[in-house]
Amino acid sequence: MSPTRRLFSRGSFPEASRITEILRAETTGGLLLIVGALIAIVWSNTAFSEAYENLRDLRIGPEALHLNLTLGTWAADGLLAIFFFVAGLELKREFVAGDLRDPRRAALPVVAAVGGMAMPAVVYVLWNLGSSGDLAGWAIPTATDIAFAVAILAVISTHLPSGLRTFLLTLAVVDDLLAITIIAIFYTDHLRPSYLLLALVPIALFAVLVQRRIRSGWLLIPLAVLAWVLVHESGVHATVAGVLLGFTVPVLRSESAGGPEAGPGLAEHFEHLVRPISAGVAVPVFAFFAAGVDVGGLDGLRSALTDPIALGIVTGLVVGKTLGIAGSTWLLATFTRADLDEDLSWVDVIGMAMLAGIGFTVSLLIGELAFGSGTPQDEHAKVGVLVGSLVATLLATVVLRSRNRVYRRLHEEEMLDLDADGVPDVYQRDERREQPGL
Repeated sequence: MSPTRRLFSRGSFPEASRITEILRAETTGGLLLIVGALIAIVWSNTAFSEAYENLRDLRIGPEALHLNLTLGTWAADGLLAIFFFVAGLELKREFVAGDLRDPRRAALPVVAAVGGMAMPAVVYVLWNLGSSGDLAGWAIPTATDIAFAVAILAVISTHLPSGLRTFLLTLAVVDDLLAITIIAIFYTDHLRPSYLLLALVPIALFAVLVQRRIRSGWLLIPLAVLAWVLVHESGVHATVAGVLLGFTVPVLRSESAGGPEAGPGLAEHFEHLVRPISAGVAVPVFAFFAAGVDVGGLDGLRSALTDPIALGIVTGLVVGKTLGIAGSTWLLATFTRADLDEDLSWVDVIGMAMLAGIGFTVSLLIGELAFGSGTPQDEHAKVGVLVGSLVATLLATVVLRSRNRVYRRLHEEEMLDLDADGVPDVYQRDERREQPGL
């Protein structure tokens, strides 16, 4: 009989260390994201709101290449391609070299991500089935903003144990993959296959170079830009190019370079280079251009929140995400030989599910794709995303702060008793406990 599997148990020490490093970088980016969004919201609700709109709608770029785009579009199509390139690197690393290469460990975040996207979509659709609703925005509440979420964790000063931190990051990575798949399939109106086929040429050349461990920016960046331009012209959202390029980068070192034991591969090298640009520039600038919505005071806010679009988004993020993630985790534990880690409770799962209801960056992007930037429906969708994310933040703060004493104890236990190799004894005990006969 196989042993009972523990949900949210500690991963390997190298993986836990890598997750900690990534979340530290995302925390900084998330704080910048919040600042950018707040500036946009305040500016667009002052007497100088026209200046904000003029800046957002300023067009730059070559008209001959159909790239005379507004600054807001450049942020959504161009800068977010950098964000999704990092997401592609993360996803590939998780499933090639991370703890999630084990299907048993991969099952939880994958199932939770699917449930956490399906249930918000169902909630939104139920609100918008009537004649006054609009089903085009069904995917808006399905996304989770990892940078925003970990920034909130930093602000409320929680000390999540490594199992929950790993779950949060991998859930968000799988969520990003599903979100970009939804964008590519459901929000592509005018597909031009010839450009999409042409885009495969620079992507293939990029793949050949990185597989040969060539890191020269003079070669790789022009190919990446060309791939982005061609995908943009194809009608598929240009951010898809970022994910495809990220998937081509090798995770493990080649045998000629010493094999996997010789140190980090090219994916980790690129991640270290590009993540600061993504978290520190791309996402905050996008948030600045995307979050600016003229609420119109309390009357305007009240009016927006009576629209089924906004109501579907708010309840999708707050209720749908919680039910989808916590419910799918409960089903996985109920119908498989899996129990929660002995140090955790279902309150922790609910708290993490609430935190995943912060759906900012990708939700705003999908809202623009669904309704068109600047339309009344898009403005109401933005209000829904902002209010839903705020409510999810407040609820998650209450739940997670109530458990912070437990988290602090678990976090301190994980950091104690470093041996000579720098690996905590607690991880060694976990590994011995998993071995047969020990």
